Amino acid sequence: MPVPRWVAQVNKRVFNPMELRRGVSPVLTHVGRSSGKTYRTPLDAHSVDGGYIFILMYGSDSDWVQNVLAAGAATLEIDGDEFDLLSPRLVSKEDAWQLLSRTTKAPPNFLRVNEYLQMSVEP
Repeated sequence: MPVPRWVAQVNKRVFNPMELRRGVSPVLTHVGRSSGKTYRTPLDAHSVDGGYIFILMYGSDSDWVQNVLAAGAATLEIDGDEFDLLSPRLVSKEDAWQLLSRTTKAPPNFLRVNEYLQMSVEP
């Protein structure tokens, strides 16, 4: 896992709620795979042709990633606009960086982020 799990838990419980209150980050709305509860997770969403890529700083075992993969869909809100996202799939670092803009800032190499989540925008 790229970033230690305890950091993910601190972000989930402390910083994510603060980001949601600020209302400036893109927010992914997804459904819990066991609970059926609706969750809102602030994330960096990187626009690519036909969809978005998310850099998985905490790896693909993160709850939100597993929820999206199980549901097969999510909704992304950016600057007041909503996008229905479908077909979630894990992609390699190499495949992701071929699609991402050259201006996208890469995570530091020491984090060893090798998995990315790509989703298509519903036409």
